[in-house]
Amino acid sequence: MKQCCFCLLLLAVMLTGCAKKDYLYLADMSEDMGYVVTNRHQTSIQDDDRLRIKVSCKNPELAAPFNVSSASVSVGSDGTVTKSSADDNVYRVNAEGDINFPVLGKLHLAGLSLISAADLIRQRIVDGNYIKDPIVSIDFVNFHYTVLGAVGGNGTYRAESDKVTILEAIAKAGDLSENADMERIAVIREQDGKRQVYNLDIRKSDIFNSPAFYLAQNDIIYARPRKPKSGAKTEALSWVTVALSAVTAATSIIWATKK
Repeated sequence: MKQCCFCLLLLAVMLTGCAKKDYLYLADMSEDMGYVVTNRHQTSIQDDDRLRIKVSCKNPELAAPFNVSSASVSVGSDGTVTKSSADDNVYRVNAEGDINFPVLGKLHLAGLSLISAADLIRQRIVDGNYIKDPIVSIDFVNFHYTVLGAVGGNGTYRAESDKVTILEAIAKAGDLSENADMERIAVIREQDGKRQVYNLDIRKSDIFNSPAFYLAQNDIIYARPRKPKSGAKTEALSWVTVALSAVTAATSIIWATKK
């Protein structure tokens, strides 16, 4: 009886191990090899983005006109000054890809990276003789993406950075489900007035060179569910399950009769 149980358990482990081989991320990568990073990602600004732009310099008074605040200040009866929370220095990119920036007026930022946009604003300030050596910083306020399908948690996620990879997004969503089709993870992206679909096989290191490896604003990630497999493997697993159940029942009866 013990030998029978051992053989059945060993068969179940072997079949289960074979089934899980398809569930390895980047399975073709070797730990003994170095992989050159060729994709230097920079997220481009799109319409409807919200940007936090701050200008600073050695003399704060000179930078003040370029930094606006929509917060309100109130003074209580006890003299306490309270400032309401607000998104200071936040600008929304309109449908034409422009923002209205203090002093400088309308600026076209759509299609630029954050670094290029900061350089543009800095140069405009210098050219206008407003500040000799301004420092301009820009960050996304509303960078988010949506994950759907065979993952742990469907939903829209907000990113702390504009440099988010497909692997990070999947991990944030609770990893792929066991029935996810790892060969066809879709990234749906709006660009140039069209929706582009990229299919990624996250078992292979080729994804590092994909335009969709780094996510863009408003990307939708869809993990397609894999259809239940039919055939010898599924049938074998079913028979093993039945056999193990039978062995468990027989063992229980034997132990019961010994008492």
